[in-house]
Amino acid sequence: MAHLALNSSYTVKEQNEMLHIAANSIRFGLDKHRENSIDPTQFPDSLRHNRATFVTLKKTDHLRGCIGSLIAYRPLVEDISSNAYSAAFRDPRFDPLTSSELNTLHIHISVLSPPEKIFFDSEQNLLEQIQVGVDGIILSDQGHRATFLPSVWESLPDKSVFLSELKRKAGLSSNHWSDTVQVERYATFSFGEDVQNLLNT
Repeated sequence: MAHLALNSSYTVKEQNEMLHIAANSIRFGLDKHRENSIDPTQFPDSLRHNRATFVTLKKTDHLRGCIGSLIAYRPLVEDISSNAYSAAFRDPRFDPLTSSELNTLHIHISVLSPPEKIFFDSEQNLLEQIQVGVDGIILSDQGHRATFLPSVWESLPDKSVFLSELKRKAGLSSNHWSDTVQVERYATFSFGEDVQNLLNT
């Protein structure tokens, strides 16, 4: 969808640089037990624009941490570094990462487009507008909020199930519906690499 485009893509070199930032942030956290501070001015202009990102960590294909930003409010390199640290050490679903796990990790980075509101008059109308495999979805209602990245479609390819599980993630019942439900969507530019490969280059 053109109106959800990121208005930029990233070269293999830029992707590699972002992945190294994430891997180094995690290694710094293991060594120093705190978040790393990086200077955005030391990076190319294309990596200094304010962008929202998610960093996902997997261990042998199983989720090991995922933290991100939905709204762009800081330079891309800062967002990646901070989210990588948080995914490794602050995801409340998991214990903090240990050094013994470092070389078994896969890092996946998603750069988000600005969220766009979806207008609908019923749950069925909403489902008709959602694009399987393309849309990242943010659902909000009654003080509850959650998102699924487009990559979640791989495990939840059915629109109805996808939406029901997103409601559950937000702390709502799977069949919840009200006139105050709000939904936004976004696109992602995504890429990843094994940590072992990143730290050895």
